[in-house]
Amino acid sequence: MVSYARTERAALADLLAEVGPDAPTLCAGWTTRDLAAHLVVRERRPDSSPGILFKPLAGYTDKVRLRAAARPYEQLVHQVRTGPPRLSLFGIPGVDAAANTVEYFVHLEDVRRAQPGFAPRDLEPGLTEYLWKRGRSGAKLMLRKAPVGVELRRTDTAEEAQPVRVRKGEPTATLAGPPAELLLYVYGRKDEALVTVEGDETAVRRLRETPLGI
Repeated sequence: MVSYARTERAALADLLAEVGPDAPTLCAGWTTRDLAAHLVVRERRPDSSPGILFKPLAGYTDKVRLRAAARPYEQLVHQVRTGPPRLSLFGIPGVDAAANTVEYFVHLEDVRRAQPGFAPRDLEPGLTEYLWKRGRSGAKLMLRKAPVGVELRRTDTAEEAQPVRVRKGEPTATLAGPPAELLLYVYGRKDEALVTVEGDETAVRRLRETPLGI
């Protein structure tokens, strides 16, 4: 899995350099400069990380990120590309793969899908299966606000796959699509993920109205 974290990181760094600091992203209110600063701070300033999950600390997290965003853009992209410093938690062998494969996949798509002429990538089978696994395991957290039951059904296999329930509750909505698209949906990219929402009409409506992700 180390290779997937590295290849997604490299692809994102290349794209950040290509589109420049002021390009849009799918992260509300963030340009590519803001996104690059977020990634740099995430790996180099662990003191600011709690604010990502705990709203009372979000102000401090934003302050650290904005300070980083004021640096030269080329420096930020270089730090994204080269990865965490040796003493960072993310520098521990195995942590980069476990913590960054999905992070960099999602943020690469945040930039790609905000640009004109977007088209889905043809992903390696190994990465597809990893995203399927992580999409299912991460769904409990990402769908925690959903007031309905949720199933995931992948549509990229030769035979029709059976839905996998990832959140209990009734009525139930089923998300159908390739694993990468399902992961993007549950991670909050509902409008851009190439996913069909099926099932009970009320469940579908309520799920579409519910904010997902962190």
